[in-house]
Amino acid sequence: MSIVASGPTRPSTNSVGKGVGPLLRGWREQRRVSQLELALRADSSARHISFIETGRSRPSEEMVLRLAEHLDVPVRERNALLLAAGYAPHYPETPLDDPSMDALRQGMERLIQGYEPYPALVVDATYTVLAANRGITMLLEGVCESLLTPPLNAMRLTLHPEGLAPRIRNHREWRDHLLAQMERQIALDRSEPLRALYEEVAAYPVPDQGQEGEAALEPDEDVEPVPYFALPLQIGHGGRVLSFISSISTFNTPMDVTVAELAIETFLPADPATVKYLQSLVS
Repeated sequence: MSIVASGPTRPSTNSVGKGVGPLLRGWREQRRVSQLELALRADSSARHISFIETGRSRPSEEMVLRLAEHLDVPVRERNALLLAAGYAPHYPETPLDDPSMDALRQGMERLIQGYEPYPALVVDATYTVLAANRGITMLLEGVCESLLTPPLNAMRLTLHPEGLAPRIRNHREWRDHLLAQMERQIALDRSEPLRALYEEVAAYPVPDQGQEGEAALEPDEDVEPVPYFALPLQIGHGGRVLSFISSISTFNTPMDVTVAELAIETFLPADPATVKYLQSLVS
C-alpha cells in the first residue's frame, strides 16, 4: 500500500550541447506554432524569436521559462532548456521518500485507500507503479510472479501475455487505447524511456480471445446490457466479467519534476453487477 521511493533521476532526452535555440525551435515545430504566433503569445517579436533560435540572441531566464510555458514544454525539459541557455534548473526533482514529500505521499495514499474496494494506483511518467490499493491487488491475482517483482510496470502488467491480457475480454480495443495514449505522451514529452516501453509492449502477442480461460467468458444472461459512456476495461475475475471506466488525474501547475510526472489512475465500476460484486468483497 505504501508509496515506494521514486526511481533514479531520468535525464532529459535533449542534449544540452545543442544550445537553447535549436531546442526551442524543435519544441515550436513540434507544437506547430509559427515564430509570429509564439511571439504574440510571449509578448515578444518574431524577430527576437528568430534571433534566439539561430543563436544570435541569448534569451533571459525569464524568457526561456515564458517560451517553454507557451509551448507546453514538460517541466523536466524546461530545466534542460535553462541549462542549455546557461542557467541553473528552475524546478527541483525531489524523491518521493524525501521528508518534504510526506504530505503529498500520505495524501495520495489516503486517496487511493479511500477509493477501495474499487481499483486505484499511482504511476510515474514511464508507468512504474509507485502505489496501489487492494482493488488493484485483487485484479492482479494469478499474474505471473516475474511481472510482480518490483519495480512493477502498469503497461507490462496489462498487456503482457502472462499478465492481465488473457483475461481482458475486449483486449484489442483496450490495447489500442493504451498504445494510443502512450503515442500521445511520446509526442508531447519526447521521452526515450517511454518510447522504449511502447516498442516493447506493442510487440507483445495479442491473446486469442477464443481460447479457454476468463477472456472467453460469456456475460451473465440475467444481466441486461449496459450502455457504456466510455470505453470500458472488461476483465474476467472469479468467474465473472467486471467492467471499469478508467480516469487519470495529474497535479495542477506542478513546481517539482517528480510531482509533474505523477498520475493517479482510478477505475470506476461501469455497471451495477461490478459494483455489487466489489461491494460483496468488503461486506
